[in-house]
Amino acid sequence: MSSTHYTAIVLGAGPGGYPCAIRLGQLGVKTLVVEREYWGGVCLNVGCIPSKALITAGKRLEEFQHADAMGIEFTGSLSVNMTKLQAWKSTVTGKLSGGVRTLLKGNKVEMLEGSARFIGPHELEVTTKDGPKRFTADHIVIATGSRPIEVPGFSFKDARILDSTKALALPQLPKRLAVIGGGYIGLEMGSMYRKLGSEVTVIEMADQVLPGFDPDVVKLIARKLKKSGVVVHTHAQARGWEETDDGAALTYKTPDGEQTLTVDAILVTVGRRPNTDQLDLEKTGVKMAGRFIETDKQLKTSVAGLYAIGDCTTGLMLAHKATHDGEICAEVIAGHKAFNDAKTVPAVVFTDPEIATAGLQEHEARAAGFDVRVGKVPFAAIGRALTTNDTDGFIKVIANRVDGRVLGVTIVGPHASDLISECVLAVEMECELRDIALSIHPHPTLSEGIMEAAKAALGEAVHILNT
Repeated sequence: MSSTHYTAIVLGAGPGGYPCAIRLGQLGVKTLVVEREYWGGVCLNVGCIPSKALITAGKRLEEFQHADAMGIEFTGSLSVNMTKLQAWKSTVTGKLSGGVRTLLKGNKVEMLEGSARFIGPHELEVTTKDGPKRFTADHIVIATGSRPIEVPGFSFKDARILDSTKALALPQLPKRLAVIGGGYIGLEMGSMYRKLGSEVTVIEMADQVLPGFDPDVVKLIARKLKKSGVVVHTHAQARGWEETDDGAALTYKTPDGEQTLTVDAILVTVGRRPNTDQLDLEKTGVKMAGRFIETDKQLKTSVAGLYAIGDCTTGLMLAHKATHDGEICAEVIAGHKAFNDAKTVPAVVFTDPEIATAGLQEHEARAAGFDVRVGKVPFAAIGRALTTNDTDGFIKVIANRVDGRVLGVTIVGPHASDLISECVLAVEMECELRDIALSIHPHPTLSEGIMEAAKAALGEAVHILNT
């Protein structure tokens, strides 16, 4: 079988792969991108985007239910039409997926649908609907993403057992939903289904939900979950389930003994694993770190001409991190002196309220040995938050007491996901507290809280009492 040659081949058209391919096209590199299933990747089609669409719907429903506080009264009842909701969600993902294909084509990137595997370090065989095809390339970028981890005894092949993909495409609401895993995906999905009307129970092995997050954040989220009716069991381990006349009987172990919960569906969200086991990577000789591919700051692997980005590499498994990887990788392949030297990768959790972090959280900064100054402002002290009737949460700015440099910012509250970008810039530029405090923020806005938190760390806040 003869092979077709390209300067660069990108394996995967997700949030890492398609930006990489687009940038390669812009830089004049002859590029082929191979995608197995989803143009735009899991994130765009069955992950980040559709989940945020459903989360927004749940949040909107809750706002309507409490609109009477503003004098807005509904004479009829509110209900959720899952068929219409799913159809709307699909229009969102469809537009974005189509946009990815348009951008690739517009930047002269060739596209091929199929599953790729390595024959050698620079040679691939791609299984397509028209049969196998072979390709060679000077540069190959592995951007094949990840998939949900399956827990023994909870097969995703069973109708009752949901991964994140299945959970985002349910034709009707489960009356009773169990969520195994109290990390960010589990809480996002669990909170969303609770808002839409499901009874939700979270089973988490650790002593708290959201392991690794600021304790102040975890306390607030746990309190909000309880208030919303989400039942959380910590120190609990799912053991198995069996079908009964009334649904799925889930058994889980607790310090008080074994417990059983009967539900209509079980969502498993205990993490994700890279799709590196599907590529025959052993034929490349690439150096691995467990299931992940080792790379340097230029996204180069141990094999010349072979690169890896996104979820299949070590580091955070986040879409925006993958996109940054992809663009840097394209620059490197085109011969530019580019490096991935970001000081921080922001993290966002779309719970209610939202959580967003940039740089070090307070407990991380203290653990790292910093003598810190902390400014904390509750959203209840921010006028704009009061006008939206959404005041749960706070903004916390953490700085080095020695020189006033901002080490990190933690936000939990309304629109945290939008507010955090200013804080990312502050960390990247190594701003001082006074840089933020002296930057005039518009009023009335939520972003004022960032300025006020910086002033609070300096002992100069005017809208809260300084401590």
